Amino acid sequence: MKTKKVLVGIAAIGLALSLAACSGGTRGGTTADDSAGSSKGALVGVAMPTKTSERWIKDGDAVKASLEKLGYKVDLEYADDKIPQQVQQISNMLTKGAKVLIIASIDGTALSDQLDEAGKAGVKVIAYDRLINGNKNVDYYTTFDNNEVGVQQATSLLTGLGVLDKDGKETGATGPFNVELFGGSPDDNNATFFFNGAMDTLQPYIDKGVLVVKSGQVGFTQVATLRWDPATAQKRMQNLIASTYSDGSKVDAVLSPYDGLSIGIISALTSSGYATDALPIVTGQDAEAASVKSMIAGQQYSTIYKDTRQLGDEAVKMADDLLNGRTPEVNDTTSYDNKVKVVPTFLFAPQVVTKDNYKELLVDTGYYTEADLK
Repeated sequence: MKTKKVLVGIAAIGLALSLAACSGGTRGGTTADDSAGSSKGALVGVAMPTKTSERWIKDGDAVKASLEKLGYKVDLEYADDKIPQQVQQISNMLTKGAKVLIIASIDGTALSDQLDEAGKAGVKVIAYDRLINGNKNVDYYTTFDNNEVGVQQATSLLTGLGVLDKDGKETGATGPFNVELFGGSPDDNNATFFFNGAMDTLQPYIDKGVLVVKSGQVGFTQVATLRWDPATAQKRMQNLIASTYSDGSKVDAVLSPYDGLSIGIISALTSSGYATDALPIVTGQDAEAASVKSMIAGQQYSTIYKDTRQLGDEAVKMADDLLNGRTPEVNDTTSYDNKVKVVPTFLFAPQVVTKDNYKELLVDTGYYTEADLK
């Protein structure tokens, strides 16, 4: 009888300890020691697309540092914008025993075999900024509101032309203003969100004749820029000027979805005779230092600021939650359908940056120092 009581007592203590372990703590109350828990030292694979854009370097370094601070091992790889290279890198991460993959894909449809392998092994996958399409084994996604990015790019273009004032109200300007359109890479799921958001905003003004796309190139497939390549954008802008504006007419604005393309577009314009102090309104995205400097110099008109520190922090939180049996926080469960499933997503809000507010948004927040922008 005494032995039976002892065994019951031991069982009760074990149950209590088990329940305490299952209850865990809230994500906001974790530390580097208790956050990683039994998963401390686990390997996390971080796949970034390229080093040709400064933002991906900053993103990768920040994610790696934050994960290591929590006690995880990190395999960070850059794929030089080469799909087979990224495919091989992710395969190697799985072979090394990665427990979570954070992937900013080059081509959102090219990783199905690797994702299937991850799914079979119980490895969780977080799509980072770019949605991975066509596979059920994409567990979470963190990004910015990509449709809103396009809306903001188009709105800033209209503001720069004087069609809208700084409060977004119509000024009564009737134009017509000559506008040319550029899109992102067709293998990047975000590119169509950017373009559709922008066109939803611009189309009413095109319909009214306030804006004129003189080249007639208004479809995404006509204006897309493979791999977001600045040289490709520069060449296309040069061709547009030669073929469409040889009659002496001028381009008044260019919708550019990314700062790297904007630099190429501006180079084409200046080499074609546009004065640097009389350039068209040119938009952008990512608030890259070179483009912020261009804005300060009065060349590029605007960019879209996406605080990638937030994005990196959220990806790290998601990975930490998944490694410790918690459900990651999301704020969108309807918008991002990867053709197989709607992927639970955490969205952040983008912001328009111009010469007038770059100090407030970029310098005062510590994203850049004044010295970075000299």
